[in-house]
Amino acid sequence: MSAPTVNLSSVIKAYDVRGTVPDQLDADVVRAIGAAFAEVVVLPETPAGAVARAVVGYDMRPSSPELSAAFADGLASRGVDVTVIGLCSTDGLYFASGFLDVPGAMFTASHNPAQYNGIKMCRAGARPVGQDSGLSAIRELAQGWLDAGTVPADGGTVGAVDEQDLLKAYAQHLRTLVDLSGGRRLKVVIDAGNGMGGFTAPAVLGDDAGLPALPLEVVPMYFELDGTFPNHEANPLDPANLVDLQKAVPEHGADLGLAFDGDADRCFVVDEKGDPVSPSAVTAMVARREIAKEIRAGREPVVIHNLITSRAVPELVEADGGKPVRTRVGHSFIKERMAEVGAVFGGEHSAHYYFREFWSADTGMLAAMHVLAALAEQDRPLSELAAEYEKYVASGEINSTVQDAAATTERVVAAITEQAAAEGETVEVDRLDGVTVFHPASANQPMWWFNLRASNTEPLLRLNAEGADEATMAVLRDRVLELVRGTD
Repeated sequence: MSAPTVNLSSVIKAYDVRGTVPDQLDADVVRAIGAAFAEVVVLPETPAGAVARAVVGYDMRPSSPELSAAFADGLASRGVDVTVIGLCSTDGLYFASGFLDVPGAMFTASHNPAQYNGIKMCRAGARPVGQDSGLSAIRELAQGWLDAGTVPADGGTVGAVDEQDLLKAYAQHLRTLVDLSGGRRLKVVIDAGNGMGGFTAPAVLGDDAGLPALPLEVVPMYFELDGTFPNHEANPLDPANLVDLQKAVPEHGADLGLAFDGDADRCFVVDEKGDPVSPSAVTAMVARREIAKEIRAGREPVVIHNLITSRAVPELVEADGGKPVRTRVGHSFIKERMAEVGAVFGGEHSAHYYFREFWSADTGMLAAMHVLAALAEQDRPLSELAAEYEKYVASGEINSTVQDAAATTERVVAAITEQAAAEGETVEVDRLDGVTVFHPASANQPMWWFNLRASNTEPLLRLNAEGADEATMAVLRDRVLELVRGTD
């Protein structure tokens, strides 16, 4: 093993591993992380007398095959049998972890540029591995080995590494959760961004995996797997990367468009006019379907939403007979909270959607199938259907560079609450994640709220604001930004 070139604290973050190749992540570093994953997660979860097993998958990035093989080698060196499922989406890896009931690791850097790669790890049943649930221990153990220049042999049997194709099983499972066979025929444009959506969409929504054809006409965009992303970044959260899809949908006379990020665990939707449907509206649309299913089964529907999601989401959940549960931003928090409260579904403003029937893991493809089903089951265009769920107006996330995020936040909150009190208005302040200030509708002012959260890695303060209408949101957004940026 070569001398370490990286401090693992710079690449092992709160939820996953992410870094540039080869200066931060190379085969030696990844092999050490794989061995540490075995020691911290896989072996302790293996029952006495049973064979330790794990599953590994990877995306289309040029560095993914080599790095995933090194990780598998690290697992095998600790006596773990490894099943390599090869090319897959991140939710495909979560499926494999749940289906095989073993811990797993996915090699992907999601929407990051081509020079990046990373690892998303999970326990058996796709349960999350985060900073407080194993990642810190993995980092410390691997760092010690890298500093020493070697991963010591454990003296036991080396695990076997084999390959298994689970794409068809993944597609079959998703089709059991949402029936798309009986609705009206839809034309859908799908922008895979040269990411893994180009691999999974033909299997799930088409017949590439040998499943029966669905009443869908799929118009593919950028389905060629290419981790250099020659057409645009595989990050649909950036509006610039939706432009091609927005243009193509009306040009093809399609009913809707779908855009997946690089590892296809997130899905973004545009209507027949090419206008984006907000992730909050998608959350509400899917929540309505899952709530109805829970009520039919005689269960109390619980739906998770993070605190950046539109207020329309908890309002709809309650109106439909469900219980909304608000949580922090971040997939590990959502997954843990879903398990705690038995939630049937969870949604985030970033277009991550979580399903109890999918081991409480996030899957963009299943969310897309729900949207397709909701549209196909009625005759209106998506723009009209989505309008039911777009009750308020949001600013989107706006970043500001600040020297002291905590002090800036407190100054803003004090100014806004003092102004509200002077106007005879009441506001609520909570600190679940950053600071949220909420003004319920009153006789004099409509509903509004904003949240300020500091970045974990950069000197940035993130603002999300929402109002009952465009004017209310704009006034609130501009006022908060004036205070944040010191232009007041």
